[in-house]
Formats: sequence, structure tokens, C-alpha cells
Amino acid sequence: MSYFVPPCNYGMVEYDLSRSGQCHQLNFPFLERLNLKTVIYLSYDQPSHAFLSFLDDQGIELRRPSGGDEETDNLSSLMSEAEVLSALQVILSPQNYPLHVMCKFGHHRTGTVIGCLRKLQGWNLTAIFEEYRRYAGSKVRFLNEQFIELFDTDLVRIPVDHPAWL
Repeated sequence: MSYFVPPCNYGMVEYDLSRSGQCHQLNFPFLERLNLKTVIYLSYDQPSHAFLSFLDDQGIELRRPSGGDEETDNLSSLMSEAEVLSALQVILSPQNYPLHVMCKFGHHRTGTVIGCLRKLQGWNLTAIFEEYRRYAGSKVRFLNEQFIELFDTDLVRIPVDHPAWL
């Protein structure tokens, strides 16, 4: 009997778009069933060798958003606007699907990107913050919520062939 264990803070965002914290070998059979084409890795640290091997074996492309300060190496640092815009460009391109977004624990950096996506989708701030808080738990960061609230969706280039849910 096989067991399928989702990664920490796993959740479905939209059809063929999911989110979570870092994935470990225990999670690989679960991820395999998602038939992923792309993983957006939002953490500054390097993914484990086991995870990189899994991605390679499955033919899954690893994408890291540009625009961040890799020299910072501060896992608690806020995402830059450029990083969020870079991640959203990947998310808004249907050729990258099925797609999975992840960071170290699946709450702050992933929550910020998904929160900005929700704002782009026209969600109200109350709903966006409720979703962010559901994944962040007791680790909610006011500055992340403020970033989402002030995020200018007009900066996002929406491709002609964007996903149907946008």
C-alpha cells in the first residue's frame, strides 16, 4: 500500500496551481501524482540535492524569481516587488502548468506571492488576508499584509494567453 503525504502547508490555489513549504522525500510520491511541469522556488537557500534529483528525474523545471538580493540570505526578509512580479509572470503563463509554488515553510514568501495573485484576481483584502493568515498561522507578518495591500497590480503584464481563472 502506498501513502501519499503532501508537503507542509500544501494547498490548491487554482486548477493545476498549488502551493506548499519545502518538499522532502516523503512527499515525492504525492508530488509525482500532480504531474508538475514547473516549480517556483521562492527561498534564498538552495533546494536539497534529493529534491533537485526528483525534479530532474520527473522532468520538472525549477524556476527562481529574479530581482531578489541573494546576498541577503535572510530567510525572514521581505520579497521585493521585482521578485513578486517575476513569480507572477511565471504563474500567468499557461505553458508552465501544472505549476507548484513553494518556499521554506509555505507561509511568508509563498503567501505574499499568492496574496498578490489574489489581488490581481480581484479578491477583496479581507479574503486575501484570511487566506494568508490560514497558512501563516501564528507567524503572520504585518509587513507582508501591507506589501499585498499596497501592491500595484497595474505593474503586472498579463499575457494574452493567461489562465482561464484570471
